[in-house]
Amino acid sequence: MDILETIKTRRSIREYLDKDIGRENLTKILEAGRWAPSGLNNQPWKFLVLDGKDNLKALSKFTKYSQIIQGASLVICVFLDYEFVYNRDKDIMAIGASIENMLLEAHSLGIAGCWLGEIINRKNEVQEFLKIDKDLELMAVVTFGFSAERLTESCRKSLKTLLIKGLGTIGKNR
Repeated sequence: MDILETIKTRRSIREYLDKDIGRENLTKILEAGRWAPSGLNNQPWKFLVLDGKDNLKALSKFTKYSQIIQGASLVICVFLDYEFVYNRDKDIMAIGASIENMLLEAHSLGIAGCWLGEIINRKNEVQEFLKIDKDLELMAVVTFGFSAERLTESCRKSLKTLLIKGLGTIGKNR
């Protein structure tokens, strides 16, 4: 699958089969996250992999989307590592790129995922529960597993509606 096709066909999946994704696939997903771009190549992210029904059930208590976490094969908690921060805005964008890389790699492997952001409303409680050091800040929890959902078509705004008029010279002679 080419990259644009991978991007266009990826979906946020919230229901999973009771099936392990495997260590080799997990490693590939984490590698994809590791290779995301970041300002000054500071790589300001840290990952925590959490699996096991009891662990996922305990983590799920911190979000209204508990069923998504409980149904997943595993979750990857993504943290901003203050030791490597040089510009918070840029570093948070880099973490977003890291998460998207992981989701795209998972999709290319036939594994589904869902980027959960609502749980960060209780990030301090989550970090305390996970016994995470104060020099890390929870940015997202991403669930992974094999999809139990029927994939649907997605829609996007037209490219024309997303372009700011007057900018760019695509198709014009200079």
